[in-house]
Amino acid sequence: MDRRKLLSRVFEPHPASPGVTRYTNAVLRNQDNKALKFYDDLIRGRQVVVNFFYAECKGACPIVTAKLKRIYDQLGDRMGNDLFFYSISIRPKDDTPAVLKHYSQMHKVDLPGWVFLTGDPYDIETIRIRLFGMGHPGFDLDESMDAGMLRIVNDNRNSWGMAQAYASDGNILKRISWQDPEKSYAEMVRIYRDLQVRIDDDIKKWGYRRDAWL
Repeated sequence: MDRRKLLSRVFEPHPASPGVTRYTNAVLRNQDNKALKFYDDLIRGRQVVVNFFYAECKGACPIVTAKLKRIYDQLGDRMGNDLFFYSISIRPKDDTPAVLKHYSQMHKVDLPGWVFLTGDPYDIETIRIRLFGMGHPGFDLDESMDAGMLRIVNDNRNSWGMAQAYASDGNILKRISWQDPEKSYAEMVRIYRDLQVRIDDDIKKWGYRRDAWL
């Protein structure tokens, strides 16, 4: 990744983006102890994948981190360029920037475009509810419900989606692609032409169409 190019890039939000009214502009800190405004510095005009975790978690969190590392590797040069991962601690009192740094290095995910975040507990909870809230206290008050989910946001398109963290790599990549920047007509023609070739190959080989997206 060319860091100079990234620093000079301007990420433009969609005109209808709700901005800070949805995402808040809470000041969080990353694994390098750098202060970042949640909307202005992390969401504005960007495509991002957000998950919640905590460093001492022995169940879902390391499994999801490993899954995201595989997804990261498959996304290649996009990471840190036009796509970003944000892992936010739901135990911010325990997960200081130094703890997040240790966690990211231990799991070999201290990588460009992957940011680990902590902050004030009230701000973290507000962001969690804004991104993952289901409008039902039985779900929203249970932090473990969010550990297996990924929120995918593209503020440039004013769109967002969700993926299950335990789904196949192909399923998660497909759901990320649904929030990708809009493509030109020529690009879409090429994509669907390639897809039709894969469908035809499946029919010849298996006698029916399999899921050509995965």
